[in-house]
Amino acid sequence: MRILLIMDPGIPVPPALYGGHERLVYLFAEEYQKLGHDVTLLAGPKSCCSGKTITFGTNDLSRSKWIRSKEARFVWKYLRQTAKHFDLIHNFGRLIYLLPVLNRSVKKIMTYGRPVSTTGIKIVNALPNRNLIFTACSNYCVSTGNVAGVWKTVYNAIDFSQYQLNEAVNENAPLVFLGRLDRIKGVHTAIKVAKATNNQLIIAGNISNTPDNYAYFKNEIEPQIDHSQIQYIGPLNDIEKNSLLGKAKVLLFPIEWDEPFGMVMIEAMACGTPVIAFNRGSVSEVVDSETGIIVNNMDEMTRAVNLIAMIDRKKCREKAETRFNVLIIAKDYLKLFN
Repeated sequence: MRILLIMDPGIPVPPALYGGHERLVYLFAEEYQKLGHDVTLLAGPKSCCSGKTITFGTNDLSRSKWIRSKEARFVWKYLRQTAKHFDLIHNFGRLIYLLPVLNRSVKKIMTYGRPVSTTGIKIVNALPNRNLIFTACSNYCVSTGNVAGVWKTVYNAIDFSQYQLNEAVNENAPLVFLGRLDRIKGVHTAIKVAKATNNQLIIAGNISNTPDNYAYFKNEIEPQIDHSQIQYIGPLNDIEKNSLLGKAKVLLFPIEWDEPFGMVMIEAMACGTPVIAFNRGSVSEVVDSETGIIVNNMDEMTRAVNLIAMIDRKKCREKAETRFNVLIIAKDYLKLFN
């Protein structure tokens, strides 16, 4: 099968550091290729894959509306000229990219990894269209957009072969928080839990450049970093992330928003590291009794830290791998039209 994968410019595919959706697109491009399909990737500058790569646009998340409109016009022109050469168009980018091919016979998957704006869904489904399936990364995420059209849940994935299982850690192993340091990610709660349980906490992730979240980091998080009990080590590449998660006692996931999926949870599980997470968004779909503990507030999270050693780290990885390995999820996508 000839497959076209589309991703917004802004961050290269694959990303060097931050970029969960871009990493997913790369994984699926590689997995589709391994499964014997002919893959073309349409993505931002410096992108690559084992198949053919066409680059466009600008790697700048703050790029102007004018630049974004030029990017859309580039995709439209490309699809008008080449759509007949593809059997499947799998779009992880903007829904508007699919306009020229909505009513063509080529199979189309529109995938979402964040809460969905229903306005575009209603408009597109009011137009003539064929062979279009919408997917999102959790039942929760599907629920935000399922106002028209055909919707399916297909979970996010990682390549488990790239993560090393650590079957045992000592009782002094650190707690870990890994993610963007925005208030809604809850790193302030992770710090409180570490102090309440007398554990070391290692914080990793990028500092947001939005004024409110930058002020949050400078005023509420940075003053608590003592480089001993509470450490901040910055953003990590894949090798560094693997090392950090593998040596952790537990990953804390104290979110204050409805997370659409939470890739870091399955990255931790791939290393054998269980997760303690607040019960919001997709958490109850990702975490179960073999891979972590779901809690409702900081007090419950604090108590759960002392229970986490009961989870078998090897079984934690095995359970997660049966659900979220990239080969399984790639095949789930390819089965959608069967």
